Amino acid sequence: MKRIHAKVTGRVQGVFYRASTLDTARALGLTGWVKNMPDGSVELEAQGPEEKIQQLVVWLNQGPPHARVSNVHVTELPVKEGEREFTVDF
Repeated sequence: MKRIHAKVTGRVQGVFYRASTLDTARALGLTGWVKNMPDGSVELEAQGPEEKIQQLVVWLNQGPPHARVSNVHVTELPVKEGEREFTVDF
């Protein structure tokens, strides 16, 4: 198991990036959260098998069709026990 924190910058708000991340993470069977930040970025934490996390990071660098990702900064975090789903945080 692996857990990451990611900060995604570029044109990532108002283009369904958060909702698409939710759908992608759930489809990969990951847990965690995603939210829009006041500075226009999107931040998230995701947890699951390493290969699924790697698939999510590849997707984060592309995003949905109207997004223009300029940077994805990923850091590894300790695994959280008991987390059951991937959600949108406000």
